[in-house]
Amino acid sequence: MSTGMTIFLATLVGTVSRFLLLEVDYRQYPSYPQGYLVHLALGAIAAFLGAVAIPALVNEDYTAATFLALAAQQFREVRNIERESLTRLEGSELVRRGTAYIEGIAKVFEARNYIAMLTAFLTSGVLFLLETPAWLEVLIAVGLSALLVSYLDRTLRGVRVGQYAQVEPAELHFIGPDLYVGDIQIMNVGGPTAREMILKHGLGAILIPKDINSRVTLAHIGQRQAIVHDVATILGIRKEVDEPEFTPMAKIDHETGRIGVYTMPVNKDSGALVTAIKHVPLLESAKKRPSAAISGRLAARRHD
Repeated sequence: MSTGMTIFLATLVGTVSRFLLLEVDYRQYPSYPQGYLVHLALGAIAAFLGAVAIPALVNEDYTAATFLALAAQQFREVRNIERESLTRLEGSELVRRGTAYIEGIAKVFEARNYIAMLTAFLTSGVLFLLETPAWLEVLIAVGLSALLVSYLDRTLRGVRVGQYAQVEPAELHFIGPDLYVGDIQIMNVGGPTAREMILKHGLGAILIPKDINSRVTLAHIGQRQAIVHDVATILGIRKEVDEPEFTPMAKIDHETGRIGVYTMPVNKDSGALVTAIKHVPLLESAKKRPSAAISGRLAARRHD
């Protein structure tokens, strides 16, 4: 197969792989069609750089390595652009994502450009180096690329909060002016009208960490902010900008490490709340493993 056709097919496969990883989910990000266009264009550039690497190296044109280094720098800029864009949007969110969640989203978009590059690199290598009939080369290249994209996509999706904690619905109630989710204090609500609204429309849930690692990870402020943001996004929220008492919260019980979550959804459905919390992504920046240290294991035994 000619070098030009090899580069074209590899670029096409890499671009298609980036398209398959584009997904407008409940967060409505990336937006459609503007966000699609931006990320597809960057994916096509990444795929082209991956496609030309093998032919360039085989022909001893080592300037290709320079282009790959420049590409890596450019994709880091993609992360910065995503971070800045989402940070600017924070002011218009009733329930903010938080910096940790934004950083996680930005890293994912950067990583997916590398997937497009790796897919094109693999396709180009198979097409350029194998000496078999052209149809068989294409079949092998597409098959291996599909396996690579599938594996990397599953890896990038990571784990969910439901894998780190047991999530149970809990009753909202007041002791004086203090709002409680089960036995976990959330906040002080002074106005009787607000207390009536909370009891009428509010929902609560308690997260019970499965081990010492889960307890430390879920206590992370960024992780708790991600939980309340996703809950508000999925279930809706009965809140205006000047109604802080209706702002969703996630508070820790310092004695047990449990987390009480309170929200004011548009549709009051405790089952939907539990499901939404379980499917919140676990942030990379929040993951901690104190059990890997001797002192952490000792602390876990005392806790048990």
